[in-house]
Amino acid sequence: MKGESWITRRKSRQIMVGDVAIGGDAPIAVQSMTNTDTCDVESTLKQIRQIADAGADLVRVSVPSMDAAEAFKLIKQSSPVPLVADIHFDYKIALKVAEYGVDCLRINPGNIGKEDRVKAVIETAKDKNIPIRIGVNAGSLEKDLQMKYGEPTAEALVESAFRHIDYLDKYDFQNYKISLKASDVFMTVSAYRQLASQIEQPLHLGITEAGGLRAGAVKSSIGLGLLLSEGIGDTIRISLAADPVEEIKVGFDILKSLSIRQRGINLIACPSCSRQQFDVIKTVNELEMRLEDVRESIDVAIIGCVVNGPGEAKEVDIGLTGGLKSSLMYNGGKKSHKIKNDELVDHLEKQIRDKLAAREAEFAQKSKGEALISLD
Repeated sequence: MKGESWITRRKSRQIMVGDVAIGGDAPIAVQSMTNTDTCDVESTLKQIRQIADAGADLVRVSVPSMDAAEAFKLIKQSSPVPLVADIHFDYKIALKVAEYGVDCLRINPGNIGKEDRVKAVIETAKDKNIPIRIGVNAGSLEKDLQMKYGEPTAEALVESAFRHIDYLDKYDFQNYKISLKASDVFMTVSAYRQLASQIEQPLHLGITEAGGLRAGAVKSSIGLGLLLSEGIGDTIRISLAADPVEEIKVGFDILKSLSIRQRGINLIACPSCSRQQFDVIKTVNELEMRLEDVRESIDVAIIGCVVNGPGEAKEVDIGLTGGLKSSLMYNGGKKSHKIKNDELVDHLEKQIRDKLAAREAEFAQKSKGEALISLD
């Protein structure tokens, strides 16, 4: 019931990573990266499934050796989502994972050796219709750029990006996306702004090495929020020193906050004060844990008193306004019934799941009706 996003997306060329569209008018894709030993096929697949269950559209896997490439072959066969292979220095690894059906190659053409090797990778990617992601990072800029600029800068990132783009242009390869990452928010934002106006390819956003769960989420939210609010960005990765599943959660929270992409519960809750009539924080935390499996979009407001409660409750799918001993439930923006405060969590969970089930049944009935009409 909340408003639509007012953001106008930057126009970009659309590419396909497996069956996931990136760029153009496609939804902004959310991705993460495994941190297991790629040679441990079972552990890597387990983590990929966890990341996918959290909502990831893509998963990136580091492939640092030929042994890892052989493991990647098995991982790719069982992955529930498209996979991006992260490769540095050895072009033969890129050729091998291309043979094994990789959905995207994350390379920097300039660091995989002589031009004939770069050409071999590009021609293989073109032949197999595999997109390439160029990944420029402030921590691994070319030595001459480090000397030229003295330190990493937005301009240095952009110049590095165009060196890699020149390789692709030389062999008429346009099926790529690009990232310009730094741990500094303003450097990253400036670099993306500069590049966004100069190329038409999709942009992969991220603040690299952002930090732990809390600090990294804040830093990423500020940097990516600035860019996304300007319509810049086609896929995102939140780089956290934390469980990769948390990266997906934070990514979707950022998109939800900007009304760009909705997934799961959009929980509106007051920070609580002495006016609260029930323990808001405890209620919200327990409800979030119980409803982690929900993938459909639904707006829920949990407000501890009548100051802001009614106003918020009227704007969401399910609302709760705190009252003495019992609180008032809203359904579809209208007053529904009261519930005892010691039964809130169980009741809220049931209300939310019932609402989603009713939606699903209504959608199924509508689809059935449309199918019958088409048969007539």
